[in-house]
Amino acid sequence: MIKLTQSTLDKLEELLILGGYKVRTEKGNFKSGSCIVETSKLIVLNKFSPVETKVGFLIEAVQQLDLDQSMMDERFLKFLQEVRSTVLTKSEVS
Repeated sequence: MIKLTQSTLDKLEELLILGGYKVRTEKGNFKSGSCIVETSKLIVLNKFSPVETKVGFLIEAVQQLDLDQSMMDERFLKFLQEVRSTVLTKSEVS
C-alpha cells in the first residue's frame, strides 16, 4: 500500500518527470487540486492542497497517462507497477 506522505509525493513527481511530464506546484484559482495539460505534458498541482490530495491525484494521473519508461531504472519501474495496481478510496482522493 502506498502511503500518502511527502516522500511518496516526491517519488511520484520524479516518476512523472522520468516518464516525460513536467510537474509544477502553483497557486491559482483551481476548482480541484490539480490539472493536466496533456498536449504539453504538464501537470499542475494546487500549492494549497494537502499532501494527501496531491499524492492521490498523482496516483490517478500515473494510472491514466502513458508514461515513457525508457528513462526509468528498475526501482522506478517497480514503483510504477505498484502505483498502477493501487486502488484509492474516494476519501483518499478528495
